[in-house]
Amino acid sequence: MPLRPVRGVAVFAVVALVCDSLIGIVAAGIDLWYASLVDRMIADLDSVPEAEIDTGDLIYGLSGILEMVVYVVAIVAFLVWLFRVRANAEILSPGGHRRSQPWLIFGWVVPIINFWFPKQIVDDIWSASSRVPSPPRGLFNAWWAAWLIGTWVTNAAGRLLFNADELESLAAAARFDVVSIVLMLVAAVLAIGVIRKISEAQEEHRSAAAAGMPPGGMPFGGPGGMPPVGMEPGAPGGYPPGH
Repeated sequence: MPLRPVRGVAVFAVVALVCDSLIGIVAAGIDLWYASLVDRMIADLDSVPEAEIDTGDLIYGLSGILEMVVYVVAIVAFLVWLFRVRANAEILSPGGHRRSQPWLIFGWVVPIINFWFPKQIVDDIWSASSRVPSPPRGLFNAWWAAWLIGTWVTNAAGRLLFNADELESLAAAARFDVVSIVLMLVAAVLAIGVIRKISEAQEEHRSAAAAGMPPGGMPFGGPGGMPPVGMEPGAPGGYPPGH
């Protein structure tokens, strides 16, 4: 089966991650602004107009909603790309995958196993897509570590905000959310690197196939398009004359 193009879905995933990162930067600025507003309320509640408090609550709440919506879009874009490159990787290496296709989704949400199943899936796709044996995985390891740490800190920030029942804890939650945003920014940048690595490798396979080359990269018939030694027309076991 021919490999399907991945450039389009890769661009979609990268753009979604960039948009998510930009929204995260804006949200971090709003977090710090809102925390300073809460600090003023703690120092002297009567000195802060009620209209300013209502505006701050509205902007802070809307920024959180917008951040969540863009994050969901980025997740969907990444999964669309992941399904496409996994389908190609199964063509390149049919028996080189430790997890079946349903785990491309369930591996992210099932507790405990979501610590390593997605990483195994991406590693297997990279191994199948790379044109060299035992390709380096430093970028992939860094991405997964950043993702795990960022996700844990983000969940902790969410719980801290949800349980904030005093102004002091609300300001602390807003500032802690900035830390989670920074970590997720790092994970997003590394994820873009992972997307580019795998996508470029698979596009190289497609280009080689279009040029009449097998997955290994050597033209059909050997170097320079010549038949391999022993396979010349008329040779024993070779092509028949006139082939």
